[in-house]
Amino acid sequence: MTLGSHLTPLARSHIEQADVVFAALSDHVVELWLQRMHPDVRSLQPYYAEGKSRLKTYREWVELMMAEVRAGKRVCGVFYGHPGIFAWSPHKAIEVARAEGYEAHMEPGISAEDCLYADLGIDPGRFGCQHFEASQLLFYERRIDPAGYLVLWQAALVGDRSLARFETGSEYRQVLVDLLARDYPLDHEITIYRGATLPIERPRVRRIALRELPYVPLAAEETVVLPPAETLKPNLAMRERLEALDRLNEASTITS
Repeated sequence: MTLGSHLTPLARSHIEQADVVFAALSDHVVELWLQRMHPDVRSLQPYYAEGKSRLKTYREWVELMMAEVRAGKRVCGVFYGHPGIFAWSPHKAIEVARAEGYEAHMEPGISAEDCLYADLGIDPGRFGCQHFEASQLLFYERRIDPAGYLVLWQAALVGDRSLARFETGSEYRQVLVDLLARDYPLDHEITIYRGATLPIERPRVRRIALRELPYVPLAAEETVVLPPAETLKPNLAMRERLEALDRLNEASTITS
């Protein structure tokens, strides 16, 4: 996610040893830095276009990479953050390459999720944590647990079914707020988060009330986080069952 500091030695080795490097990065400065590591870096960003389905773009990325693989070259795809998180093309490229008999491997990286936990001081193991692409909450029937954290990705695109827009309007986010209001009070404080991509940057953290979400500027790179709105409720039936098992095990130990 952050220039230089988040690149592992093994990932650097893959980049340096490749014949061709394809890059889909979050910042042009990062792309320039990558070009200092390898003489043949090909940007994938120009294949995006307003009004063009992102799925079409992602398919083009796969074909570009596979064309070089089929030509017998060692190919490395570089994606910001973790290449397998909110990234269709890396998964598909590996799938296609393996199906055609080529070796293919994904090297994990530090993701926006990892940065979010560190920057916001969230331990997902404390109350639990749900992650959803924001539009999934509108397109499908999903269960939200307001006793845990809720992380919504790509909220700036919420409600977009065309895959051709880079943002939707406030009216779309109002639909999202109306859905969330079933489980959260409208004055519930939420966080809008964007991780740093350059060492000179700091994470961007904004805190607003849930009802304000439709009316604040929201970039595609920003993530919406809802902290717990309810306390955890003890499951008395399960606790009693576990206590019975504990007593049974203790009695068995004494007998043996």
